[in-house]
Amino acid sequence: MTKSIAVLGAGPGLGQAVAHRYAREGYAVAIVARRQEPLDRLAEQLTREGARAHAIAADLADTAAIPALAERIRTAVGDPDALYYGAAANGFVPVLELTPERVDELMPLSVHALLSLVREMLPAMIAKGDGAILSAQGASARWGNPDIAGGVALAAQRNLLQALHAAVAGQGVYVGGLYIGAAIENTPFHARMESARAAGDPVPDIPSVDPADLADLLWTMHHQTRPPEAVYPVA
Repeated sequence: MTKSIAVLGAGPGLGQAVAHRYAREGYAVAIVARRQEPLDRLAEQLTREGARAHAIAADLADTAAIPALAERIRTAVGDPDALYYGAAANGFVPVLELTPERVDELMPLSVHALLSLVREMLPAMIAKGDGAILSAQGASARWGNPDIAGGVALAAQRNLLQALHAAVAGQGVYVGGLYIGAAIENTPFHARMESARAAGDPVPDIPSVDPADLADLLWTMHHQTRPPEAVYPVA
């Protein structure tokens, strides 16, 4: 039987790279992001490569709609064997400007949507005794950054993933988080950073990384049942 993955946050960069990586391994792919047109283009690429791909436009911040989204995913690819979550709100807020209201705005994408999706998808994984829940987020989830204080919401997500890993590790389900302290190529952030560098403006002192390399790392974490967390670049 064909395995499947739901890629939540299939925008340019890592989400698309994860979709391609799993498709190469024979997985059927449900790709989810807000805008239909880019999703359709990605689905066409994956189909040309021989994959079974389904484009599903949805706003993950609308957590009340997650059960309906989960049903659309199940209709497209069945109960997914893997769930990748890469969506995150813009957390580039200086810590001295952070407010409780802003933290509230960050939580739906950073925590609530993922938790709702886990509640929808995890029971089938446990019943099969096999599955994976994967997330990739910025390194501010692990280390406080005065310029990316929105990382407080990602830290809450990290805590959730750690608790899930402890709860289901003995039931055949892998839960892993990848934390990235680099500019991912083919993303708007990387493009802005390179434009600023070319103009002689100051840029963050971080490396760039090919999203395909990160997708390989997530694949390895999943299929070699690595420890529940990885950091890029290695700290």
